[in-house]
Amino acid sequence: MNRFLPLLTFIAIALLDACSSGKAALKQGNYYDAVLQAVNRLRQNPDHKKSKEVLSSSYKLAIDYLETDAQNQIASNANFKWSNVVQDYEQINNLYEQIRTSPGALKIIPNPVNKYKELTDVKNKAAEETYEAGIQAMLKNTRDDAKRAYFFFVDANAYSPGYRESIEMMEQAKFNATIKVVVEPSLQSYYDWNFEPVIFGVNPSQFVKFYTPRQAEDAGLTKIDHFVKIVINGYSESRPTITKKSENYKDSVKVSEKTVNNVKVPVYEKVNATMNINEKVITSRGSITLYIRDAIGGADLRNSDIISEERWSDRWATCTGDQRAIPEGTRKLCGTKEPYMARDFLINKTKQELDNKLANALSGFYGGY
Repeated sequence: MNRFLPLLTFIAIALLDACSSGKAALKQGNYYDAVLQAVNRLRQNPDHKKSKEVLSSSYKLAIDYLETDAQNQIASNANFKWSNVVQDYEQINNLYEQIRTSPGALKIIPNPVNKYKELTDVKNKAAEETYEAGIQAMLKNTRDDAKRAYFFFVDANAYSPGYRESIEMMEQAKFNATIKVVVEPSLQSYYDWNFEPVIFGVNPSQFVKFYTPRQAEDAGLTKIDHFVKIVINGYSESRPTITKKSENYKDSVKVSEKTVNNVKVPVYEKVNATMNINEKVITSRGSITLYIRDAIGGADLRNSDIISEERWSDRWATCTGDQRAIPEGTRKLCGTKEPYMARDFLINKTKQELDNKLANALSGFYGGY
């Protein structure tokens, strides 16, 4: 036995114990994490000595740090200072709730601090500052600033639900930031392929919306950003090709037993078989072109072919000789009849793969918007 194993095990357990008790976090000055780790350990083991020590040492430090940071933020002229104060007070309240739900921790900190009363006022001020930031961003009248404004209004509404016109401004900012894409109808194809459900099923970004021409008209869009069109280039299917090969098999199989010196031993017989294997293959190829065009300048933003090549195959065989010579997994082919591909199998499989590739192409293109 390796004489270092017990020592290594002891060190590992000691490190794990230190981490779970929060001692390491306390040493690093992460008072908030130290409290959470200690409380969690005491929830599992109310008498855990190290966790009691860590909680006793770190809780006041954590509260002092968060309260001091909150007061410093209030006294400063920093942007979004009230949002930072909300974060500090919510952390204080989280420690309060965690301790209250851990009997072992509650014995060490019987009167945890909370900031619920102060938080209501602070959230209103945070809602005001983020709402005003959203208004200022909207005034810059660019798409990127509209996106920023949207998230500011989302924050304002989260801090104080229904704050002023935060919901209405959120919707307006999102509309301004959204790329409006009109999907032009494709020409009817021989196989009646329709790719519109794929396009409208893609959700690459909350700031991209696809419209049919009718929907764009009904929505009264004054500005369209992109046009998307799918051109179906065609579908082809090969004639069946059949390849043949023969496999010879030899084996020894048990046929009986005989007694030698009062001991039964198996008797084997050599057997041979030939398997004539036929394989039928049919291949298909489908192709479409994805066009994405800038609605203002008319330039092609994307013009690329999407191709799907699929394959169907199956086998059958005739066998001669003693089939016991053929491996069991292969033997099941013996006597099978020539197979025929199910109707529309490759057409449907090709269309499905084109659907997948088209969805990926659209998600890749619009994912950054």
